[in-house]
Amino acid sequence: MTEQSGAKWHDEPTDYAQIGKLPRTEAASANDTAPPAGVIGSLNITAAAADPELLDLPWHIALEDWPAANLAALPRGISRHIVRFAHLAGSVIAIKETSEHIARHEYHMLRKLARMDVPCVEPVAVITGRTTVDGKPLNPVLVTRHLKFSMPYRALFSQMLRRDTLTRLIDAQALLLVRLHLIGFYWGDVSLSNTLFRRDAGAFAAYLVDAETGELYPDLSVGQREYDLEIARVNIAGELMDLLEGGLIEEKVDPVATSELIMDSYRRLWAELTEKESFELGERWRVGARIRRLNELGFDVEEYAIKTTADGSTIQLQPKVVDAGHHQRRLLRLTGLDAQENQARRLLNDMDSFRADNNPDMDEEISAHTWVSQIFEPIVRSIPRDLAGKLEPAEVVHEVLEHRWYMSQKQDSHIPLAEAVQSYLDTILRHRRDEAAIMLNPDTAMLKILQAETEESRYEQDEYPDSDD
Repeated sequence: MTEQSGAKWHDEPTDYAQIGKLPRTEAASANDTAPPAGVIGSLNITAAAADPELLDLPWHIALEDWPAANLAALPRGISRHIVRFAHLAGSVIAIKETSEHIARHEYHMLRKLARMDVPCVEPVAVITGRTTVDGKPLNPVLVTRHLKFSMPYRALFSQMLRRDTLTRLIDAQALLLVRLHLIGFYWGDVSLSNTLFRRDAGAFAAYLVDAETGELYPDLSVGQREYDLEIARVNIAGELMDLLEGGLIEEKVDPVATSELIMDSYRRLWAELTEKESFELGERWRVGARIRRLNELGFDVEEYAIKTTADGSTIQLQPKVVDAGHHQRRLLRLTGLDAQENQARRLLNDMDSFRADNNPDMDEEISAHTWVSQIFEPIVRSIPRDLAGKLEPAEVVHEVLEHRWYMSQKQDSHIPLAEAVQSYLDTILRHRRDEAAIMLNPDTAMLKILQAETEESRYEQDEYPDSDD
């Protein structure tokens, strides 16, 4: 396109040592005066890596008017900004139209969080200098990459969910909030709408989507953490009331009481990770027990402090540095497989059992690679192409192992892996929703949710109708 031929790429890496918001720069908007003639039609793209396919998108058109051919039909929550999902070189990206300051702040904040191994969406670029063909300025945009196999909370409720499932969803949100607070990140807009969820061995893993209001500090005060919790409680209650009104959760679910579960879940986890523990000298085994509990929660203790009292009768234990992803890192180190935390725990358990049953004296890494070649890879290869988009491979392997265990219990005999895999494919996987493509090919229930969100967004935000609806 001629209006994009002057695009300028900027490699502007995040200043990781910087704390808090970036300096405010003048925001560009559709109401700004026209830019000088020399920059009309010239895009400014800030990205960590050049992605030439970005230039094929119609940046000279206001985001709300983009042609349907460029758009992916993913559901959007209520937003103060115009957001669209688009196809880009075989993947899907999210595009948010906003001010330059907000776009740059969120881009850099997401890069910092990703570098700190916090679950969040991947920032792709900030694009400024957008103009129409006749030279009228358009708002800058933030581009992020859509997280494969993830779903917004409303998509999970396209079929009615039980209260237990809803509780696991809120537990995942609480864990994400704890991880953010541990690194000094104040979110400021905690909600299910600003989170994406991926299945994780029967539970959910939560990913931060919107970092627009977030700020990083060396440490958070109790007041900052409690305020984030209160925001979460109020927002989740409102979101659950909306779902209850739409008949998408059980009528017996109390939205207010359920939203308060995040307070309890957060505080239990925070206490386990950070509080001091006192015990008698003869109970030193509790040091190892505390570390094992932290490992089970998915956190690795890199350092801890033990302090005796003046009379020497008791010991105080306090973890000093806790880092999430204990099982993920061990699985990745042993096998090269990248999985969610609960998935990694489940696969490691089977891997350890495989080693104990076959050759307990074998080197751990050699045994792990043998397990991959004899268990993991055969299961993944057995999935027919038409079922490959149902679940991500690690989740499928987890479910096959669980299915095999239940079959063995029911028949009270050893079940060959091939038999368990075929039974799982026929009785379970074939009847699951296609979670890799559910947003790209929404069913009737999902279309109703999309329509409801669109109408609510128009009413609340007075936005223009979606061109792709």
